[in-house]
Amino acid sequence: MAQDSAGFSSECQFWMGKLSVWGQASSSETQQDICRHLPQFQEFLRQIYETLKEMDSGTLIERFPTIGQLLAKTCWNPFILAYDESQKILIWCLCCLINKEPQNSGESKLNSWTRGLLSHIFSTFRFDIKEVGLFTQSLGYATADYYPGLLKKMVLALVSELRENHLNGFNTQRRMAPERVRSLSRVCVPLVTLPDFEPLVEALLTYHGHEPQEMLWPEFFDAVNEAFLLKKISLSKSAVTCLWLRHLPSLEKAMLHLFEKPIFSERNSLRRIEGFMKDSLLPEAACHPAIFRVVDEMFRYALLDTDGAPEVLATVQVFTWCFVEALEKENNQLKFALKTYFPYASPSLVMALLQDPKDIPPGLWHQPLKHISEMLRATVEDQTHGSSGGPFESWFLFMHFGGWADMVAEQLLMSEAEPPEALLWLLAFGYSPRDGSQQRAQTMAEVKAVLGRLRKLLRSPTLSARDLQAAAGGSPGGDPPPACGRLIRHFLLSFLLWAPGGHLLAWEVVSLMAQTGELTREVIGFLDQTLYRWDRLGVEAPASRELAGELLTELRTQVQPRRTGDVMGDGVTWDGRPLKFFSKELLWAPLSKPRGSRQAVATGPAGQGRVCQPCCESSSPAAKSSSERRLLCPL
Repeated sequence: MAQDSAGFSSECQFWMGKLSVWGQASSSETQQDICRHLPQFQEFLRQIYETLKEMDSGTLIERFPTIGQLLAKTCWNPFILAYDESQKILIWCLCCLINKEPQNSGESKLNSWTRGLLSHIFSTFRFDIKEVGLFTQSLGYATADYYPGLLKKMVLALVSELRENHLNGFNTQRRMAPERVRSLSRVCVPLVTLPDFEPLVEALLTYHGHEPQEMLWPEFFDAVNEAFLLKKISLSKSAVTCLWLRHLPSLEKAMLHLFEKPIFSERNSLRRIEGFMKDSLLPEAACHPAIFRVVDEMFRYALLDTDGAPEVLATVQVFTWCFVEALEKENNQLKFALKTYFPYASPSLVMALLQDPKDIPPGLWHQPLKHISEMLRATVEDQTHGSSGGPFESWFLFMHFGGWADMVAEQLLMSEAEPPEALLWLLAFGYSPRDGSQQRAQTMAEVKAVLGRLRKLLRSPTLSARDLQAAAGGSPGGDPPPACGRLIRHFLLSFLLWAPGGHLLAWEVVSLMAQTGELTREVIGFLDQTLYRWDRLGVEAPASRELAGELLTELRTQVQPRRTGDVMGDGVTWDGRPLKFFSKELLWAPLSKPRGSRQAVATGPAGQGRVCQPCCESSSPAAKSSSERRLLCPL
């Protein structure tokens, strides 16, 4: 608050005197005096509101005991209340006085008193105040008992009216006027966090009229969404789905909030991210294809903006798992065809990826993996099939169902049979989708050689860190392809977890491997994903689980957190670099251009456009060979 306590107390006394004079007379001179002073008085009420937002209501009343009287006198002055702006500021102030969870009788009495004033403000829209007073006296109700009951009944009456109006459809004689619905949503903006108003908020969100334009006030959507994200209100899944379908900026903010909270925190495991994800209701709301497509596009741009950050990639996979669970829970018979969720993917490939590995015996996992690999390879390499979107689109689809990708390395390492070319191809493609056929073949040959050496060590009675280092070394023919480094490190980590002799060397090998912050984060991500996948598949491996958990705990104490921004404040940053996609200035509009054009557009406030498209789709050869390719390819 701009003024000091003494100045504020002095102003309170001045306006209390004015209100006393204004309340005792109704002459034309008094009305003129109110009109003359009203702008200054409204500004004073705004100062009260700003103070109430920052200070505990009990502390404020203790320091300025006349605040309650001042607000009450204002509420009972019909000339002040006749102005919409006065009503709005008063409602804001009174809402700040309400304690959602009162701790003592004093706070409960304050809540009751405040609700009475709110009821009084709303009752002036329909009743004459004196008539209400006489009516309550004749019924034998005390004011403190009557007003909370009136507020509740008014809310229920409005909810009932909205629902009847929704059911009446085109019966125009009984329909609520659009102007009234819009006005009602505007009045509710400062009230959305009050428990008594939750039924009305839900009714407004789920209400659909027959107007071509949105009837509800935009600020209403903003207020409800912010309150929901900050856990100030509880909403049903249907209400949240309606909110995000009707107001795209609210869905965008929900996604940004999700990115800020779980993903950009170094200490959050995938299990915690799953909790955040389910708590956000995004997977359940995404059962509606329109919401799923927007969420999916935002994940796509997040991968592009962060150069394929493993944290983002892992979150895409967690979201997909939660989404599939929600889809199965909602209805065994899909309301929408899978094509509506993945319109540019082969339905048979999507069905293969949607299989739950838990439903397949572990000894037969290689069969669906080979089938998935063959279909992906046909899409990526055989252009005669009219591949849609090229390598990036196929890779992005495959990464949604990352559980399959993570299983390939373990299957190859633990099997004694000759490594199938299909699984080697799947690994090479998953780790580096932008490689051409020749480079991918080189990666496959290098991985096959390393795999053969690691398999021999599995049968070796003695094992040393030097043996593992030699097994992971490159072929004599030259430097291995760039994709091999990360892939071989993950093979080594799987070896340490599964080989009996590897447990004794684990910490020594991991210390040699994780010599930078980025490599440490990579190892942490791999171990966390492995434990999460084992939990989901019910893998029984007590010794391996214990080792992975110990390594994970120790490594997390050594890593420095990334520098990130506040999603509700200055925008999200990644390693100190502001992400354009997440900046407040950039209004993201994924549906402004259909994906059928194979482009998605982000538009700025001045109408500027930013087109992002996979490098494989670029019509410019220069783009593929320049630094632009690094921006367009996530890995």
